[in-house]
This record gives sequence, C-alpha cells and structure tokens, in this order.
Amino acid sequence: MSEKLPDPRRVDLPSLARNAGLFEGNLLRAGLERLSLSLLPSPNDSAGPPDSADPPMHWRATAEQRRQRGGGEPELWLHLQVDTVVTLQCQRCLQPMRQPLAVDRQLRFVRDEVEAARLDEESEHDVLVLPASLDLLELLEDELILALPLVPRHDVCPSPLPMSAADAGADDTDDEPHPFAALAALRRPEPS
Repeated sequence: MSEKLPDPRRVDLPSLARNAGLFEGNLLRAGLERLSLSLLPSPNDSAGPPDSADPPMHWRATAEQRRQRGGGEPELWLHLQVDTVVTLQCQRCLQPMRQPLAVDRQLRFVRDEVEAARLDEESEHDVLVLPASLDLLELLEDELILALPLVPRHDVCPSPLPMSAADAGADDTDDEPHPFAALAALRRPEPS
C-alpha cells in the first residue's frame, strides 16, 4: 500500500521538520489566483490544451529543526524554492514580456507574535508565527508576488515606441525661434 502524500494546504510543519522533511510538487499558474491578477495570459494560452500554455511550476519546501547554541528548544526553519517564468506587461512599450521569477527563501517559524517581532529585527531572514496548519501553496504564492518587479519593463523594447503628436513635431522646431532668445539678447553687452 502506498503512503498517502500530505496536503500542501494543511502542513504540520513541526512534524515535517522533525523528520527533516522534503515536500515538493507541481503547480499550475491558474491555481494561484492572486498572482494571476498581476500577469498577462501566456502568448500560447489560446493554442493547445491548457497544460501546454501554462507549464507547471515545480516547487520545493524543506523543513528542518536547527539546534540553538547554548541549548533550548530547536529552531524551526523552512527553505522554500521555486523557479518559473511569467508573462507581464512592459510598462514602457505596453507589450507582453517574459519575466523569470526565482524564490529561494529561508523562513524561521516561532510560537508567537512578540517573539517574531523581536527576532525579525535582529535576523536577516524572515521570521513568521507558526500557524496550527501551514498552507504551503499560499506561502509560495505570497513569495512569488513579492518577487514580481515593481515596474516590469524590457531592457530593450522589441519594437519602437509610438511617438505622440508633440514628439513628432519636436524635430520640426529647429527653424522656430527659441522662446528665451529675446532674453538672451538682452543679457549680452552691446557692442561699443
């Protein structure tokens, strides 16, 4: 009889960490509703079956207990990893762009908010309060949202940017007098 895999939406993190547990899986972008609000449809979304347009993201979560110096209760850690590529809208040319997203985070879990706030100030890693049941997929989605660029844009846009009417007329202004030319003439000393 095969062992039943745990539900990634209800993980007993202390139990997983005691067994130095590795938990991994594949997830379709369509299953991440909050992340999907920031994304454009993939260029292939209209062709082929849904799985070909939205390749699954492979994710890994490794839980462990780390001994503290000087004894005491072991620390509870989660290492979360995912690499994927998403389609965003370039804010310069407004065309679709492919953006790699990588999450490689070490998260420490503690028993209460007070301890989390205290340790978060001293630690370079994020410190979170341990829930009764951890939703790994929600945590993964949070981390992917945080990995999105604030202003997505191509390094070099694939096509020239459209010019506005004001920009188009800017090249024809060489023959027109500069608006401050008269002021510049007043500042010049008069020839004697």
